[in-house]
Amino acid sequence: MNLTDFKNIINTDQIGKEMYQLMSELYPICRSITGNGVRETFNIIKKHIPLTVHEVPTGTKVFDWTVPKEWNIKDAYVKNSRGEKIVDFKNSNLHVLNYSMPVKKKVSLQELKDHLFTSPEYPEWIPYRTSYYKENWGFCVSYNQFLSLTEDEYEVFIDSSIENGHLTYGEYYIKGKKIDEILISCHVCHPSLCNDNLSGIVLAVFLAKYLTQIPLNYSYRFLFIPGTIGSITYLCLNESNVSKIKHGLVAACLGDSGKFTYKKSRQGNAEIDRAGINVLKNSKANYEILDFTPFGYDERQYCSPGFNLPVGCFMRTPHGRYPEYHTSADNLDFVRPQYLEESLSKYLSVLNILENNKKYLNKNPKCEPQLGRRGLYQAIGGQQDKKLRELAMLWVLNLSDGGNTLLDISDRSGLEFDSIKDAADALFNHELLKECPE
Repeated sequence: MNLTDFKNIINTDQIGKEMYQLMSELYPICRSITGNGVRETFNIIKKHIPLTVHEVPTGTKVFDWTVPKEWNIKDAYVKNSRGEKIVDFKNSNLHVLNYSMPVKKKVSLQELKDHLFTSPEYPEWIPYRTSYYKENWGFCVSYNQFLSLTEDEYEVFIDSSIENGHLTYGEYYIKGKKIDEILISCHVCHPSLCNDNLSGIVLAVFLAKYLTQIPLNYSYRFLFIPGTIGSITYLCLNESNVSKIKHGLVAACLGDSGKFTYKKSRQGNAEIDRAGINVLKNSKANYEILDFTPFGYDERQYCSPGFNLPVGCFMRTPHGRYPEYHTSADNLDFVRPQYLEESLSKYLSVLNILENNKKYLNKNPKCEPQLGRRGLYQAIGGQQDKKLRELAMLWVLNLSDGGNTLLDISDRSGLEFDSIKDAADALFNHELLKECPE
């Protein structure tokens, strides 16, 4: 079974439901850039794929950065003078400023407000805020809850620890025919936020799970890393091997209903960029193409000038462009199984191009060969799409001069890659083409 066949087989609602179920299982966990929440997440992922977990000690120098101390949290709350919990970490792990230092004391309303974070523009939602590299403590509350606070003495309690430990990241490698790699990267540092970025995690898990079942030309490396510091750490510790990465995608924001968006790599016209754009242009749906900017997810580390890897970001609605971003509204109601399945299908379409993007040489280049005599029109389908198939074969024959790939032919002809590939397969089987060596 090849990737094209597999893409068609798994294009069912059931896959989306399974992805959503995994997301639901991961949703309650309080994750951060370090700590037991990440390890708990990886233990669940290990039920699906044999993930290798790496532990990098606090203090490890990684380029201009240092692996931070490890943060863990057990409980947190704010109580009023009557002993009522008015803010409770156990109700939502977003209530605590991520990486808050431990605290237990009584404070006035004014001091409490100095440590509260809220979003007035969305008064019912709890914002997500962090303080990774600056010691602080705080709570995140809805704006309406903030307005309801009265003069009182409040007890604040955060049972957390910031100690020497490790940065934890996960890696899964699938060996293909080539040592050249395709990288799929997602960040695992967010707590109970679904689109950003549990959607990227579950897509990467299911993509890895299913690619394991089929023969592959490329080798695949899946990275489950904390944002920014994770990719920096990986690149630093694996600098001698990253040249094997020939294509890459950062998976994020893949469970909402928005149009698909592709953000180009720094190279701008790498094969991964052209494959992503080709899939979207032929999707018969609205889409957006973004040029590279050194802002966003981990593509900015992979594409830093010292590496300049061909890594783009394939998503739906980009971060910051939907109101629910980094709030409690990015929950299990915001994402849907069908959108997760559609995202998985798009990723498989991109990988299908990369796996099958060959060059051919026309063995009969002087005028067109007689296709009807060879039964080629019938060889790749019925009469309904006869004109399209004939056109695809003519394009393949005309541009198969040893210099054009199938992706080149698809882009120039405006025909879907699969139509071009089917035509090339039929012509090759009838000895009208020969494959060019790589």
